[in-house]
Amino acid sequence: MRRTIFFAAAATLMLAGTAGAQQPTPSPSPAAPAAPKAQAVPAIQSVSIVDITELPKDTQTQVNQIVAQRGDAGLQTLRKSIDATPKVKSALEAKGMSSAQVIAASLQPSGALTLITKKAS
Repeated sequence: MRRTIFFAAAATLMLAGTAGAQQPTPSPSPAAPAAPKAQAVPAIQSVSIVDITELPKDTQTQVNQIVAQRGDAGLQTLRKSIDATPKVKSALEAKGMSSAQVIAASLQPSGALTLITKKAS
């Protein structure tokens, strides 16, 4: 279950793409060197929703560590990104859930997005 290690990184990539699309791009000065191109974030092709209790204990521990490291600000950013993406938001709603229950996300290069949810305790 090495994919769980990539949850935070994938969520960051997904959010970076969304945040970058919302920010105006400053025009480069003529003397500025060309910046290296960032990897493109793949388009979301499918959305899977998994409750954290369905994962193996080791994976649950890894996900919880990533969530703790990211903190509340990162979690809120992830949830805002989900709410701003109609395909993802509707997939959650179809399962009777909302972004408030999402604690982590993983976006694979193939465009497969996995959302890890946690029921309110």
